[in-house]
Amino acid sequence: MSLTQGRGPLGGRPGDTNYTIESPAHRILFQEDGRRLRAFVGDSAIFDTTGARLLYETGIPPVAYVPLGDFDMTLLERTQTSTHCPFKGDASYWTLRAGDDVREDAVWAYEQPLQQASWLAGYAALAPAKADRWMVEDEKVAGHLRDPYHRVDVHTSTRPVRVSVGDDLIAETKRPVLVFETSMPVRAYVPRGDLVAGHLAPSPTRTTSPYMGDATYWHVQAGGERFPDAAWSYELPIAEAMKVAGYVCFEGDGISVDLS
Repeated sequence: MSLTQGRGPLGGRPGDTNYTIESPAHRILFQEDGRRLRAFVGDSAIFDTTGARLLYETGIPPVAYVPLGDFDMTLLERTQTSTHCPFKGDASYWTLRAGDDVREDAVWAYEQPLQQASWLAGYAALAPAKADRWMVEDEKVAGHLRDPYHRVDVHTSTRPVRVSVGDDLIAETKRPVLVFETSMPVRAYVPRGDLVAGHLAPSPTRTTSPYMGDATYWHVQAGGERFPDAAWSYELPIAEAMKVAGYVCFEGDGISVDLS
């Protein structure tokens, strides 16, 4: 995220500097992660490790690689699947099987990686969606693993915010909560009491952010148009983002969010 996307040092458009880095266009960083990580299918732990490392690649969110010795190999069956990465080499795959529950090609490893990625030998990665749940220490992961380099700061503010579609006012406030998230534009969250009634309709869409919590969505009707899933809120955000609880944020082509 912060390292590999946007203006991060391994992203596609890093910030202004007074130095240059002599490196390939596609950069890879393999870094220790001191957290205890576990992943489960049903009640069976696929792995239990304190030796994971995070693989960062240009433009790609980090992936946890776990020592092969920390996997429960009785749950894994090698397959014939193989893929090639020009930066890492040929990947081998294993299917995850727990009783009658089968998850094809859930785990991969670079058993004989390219020389420039030789440190991948002995590690394997699990596709996040192939597990029923992930744990960091003794806490369940919301969404996906947090990137230690990704930060979210939440601040109350008195900066005026106006949300509109053309001349149609959707919301206006002088008491927003502003969210500053690594590599993302500043987002303004508006108190419900400062919304203009009649513009929001419930949406079934739900998403989860490991940095914010579970999001609820609305369609926005304004200016004679309908904007699907263009507003969202965190009704019960995680502790670090509790200031946005119940506030509403807007984003969509045609919707203007003016922050003074």
